[in-house]
Amino acid sequence: MRRFDFGRGAAIVTGAAAGIGEQLTYQLADRGLPLVLIDRDADRLELVAGSARERVPVTTHVADLADEPGTRALADRLARDHPDTTLVINNAGVALHGTFEQLSAEEFDWLLAINLRAVITLTRALVPVLRTNPGSHLVNLSSLFGLIAPAGNVAYATSKFAVRGFTEALRAELAPDVGVTVVHPGGIRTGIARTARRAAALPPLTAADEDQLRAFERLLSFPPDRAAALILRAVERRRPRLLIGGTATVPDLVARLTPGHYTAVLAALDRNRK
Repeated sequence: MRRFDFGRGAAIVTGAAAGIGEQLTYQLADRGLPLVLIDRDADRLELVAGSARERVPVTTHVADLADEPGTRALADRLARDHPDTTLVINNAGVALHGTFEQLSAEEFDWLLAINLRAVITLTRALVPVLRTNPGSHLVNLSSLFGLIAPAGNVAYATSKFAVRGFTEALRAELAPDVGVTVVHPGGIRTGIARTARRAAALPPLTAADEDQLRAFERLLSFPPDRAAALILRAVERRRPRLLIGGTATVPDLVARLTPGHYTAVLAALDRNRK
């Protein structure tokens, strides 16, 4: 396909109020692309939208993507009200700590609703729109945990591996009419670790848990604005797959070389690094 043209159409971005989504909003506005922004945090969304409105037209939708009927209604509205859409970025996501046995069915389903079902629902409604606008592009954000699956993150890894498979199969089906990119960010400096839910069955956080969380947050060092820039460059160049940061590329390599043993190998590498 030819390079993506940021000078035509409009972009839809979910999870636009913070992190990578916020930076995607600003950088798309800098490129002059009208925006449709979605997030559940009304106050933050309006703050981000207000900044972007200085450069481009912006429409906002406050939505909880865990609400299945609400998400279906939103998807239909987006397809109806924004027929000029040429770029869709499914960026919204949540995290949930706990082993499979610690997580209730309701907790597991809550995460899947946001990280996977909403991606499918929005994509189902918007693919026909993208097809009517030649040269369009779809981006779905998976994760490092769509490449490896560590203990204690079973729900999150399940959703992100599923997003990866969904996106890769969709790429084959939509080619060459619509470009499709799956993104695997590594340790991006966002608030997802701090805002992640914990299984109700887990005991309250201890001081040691807080120390461990702070240590993990220090690993989240890749700037979100650089991540957003890499994503948009991947869109422009029609890259099918994007890994962001060494914390994604190294584990991906280890997992491909030792698919049955990468957990132990990565743990050994981490011990040696310390």
